[in-house]
Amino acid sequence: MVDRVTELLDSADVTVAVAESLTGGMVASALAEASGASKWFRGAVVAYASDVKHELLGVPPGPVVSAPAAEAMASGVRKLLGADVAVALTGAGGPDPQDSQPPGTVFFGLSDGDKSQIEHRYFDYRDPGRVCAEAVDEAFALLYAFLRTSAAARRD
Repeated sequence: MVDRVTELLDSADVTVAVAESLTGGMVASALAEASGASKWFRGAVVAYASDVKHELLGVPPGPVVSAPAAEAMASGVRKLLGADVAVALTGAGGPDPQDSQPPGTVFFGLSDGDKSQIEHRYFDYRDPGRVCAEAVDEAFALLYAFLRTSAAARRD
């Protein structure tokens, strides 16, 4: 799926930014490894600590494992890094709950400046590594679908 996303970014001449929490840079790393990344990858913010999410990305007060946090992270990193499109992930990787969310809970935010999309997934694992791997795969699937309908990807 990474290849499909990067091909679409390249062909649509769209730039992307990433904000990650529980995945600690795994999405950004996969993008940076792709051929031609310097053309469309603006960068990433790994906001593992709650205060970084609030202060740097504009996440409102309250739980950081939430839909509003994911939406704010996507919008914030898109603006901060000057990208056309952004994807963000925040969640409870486990093995313990966070913000009253069970381990395996992940919220995804996508933003293109005209619209935003929030998704919630639950990965039924107590192993943080497994949750993160599944979350990365899902982030690329969601980003691909979002790019296919994004105004940024359809601009002239």
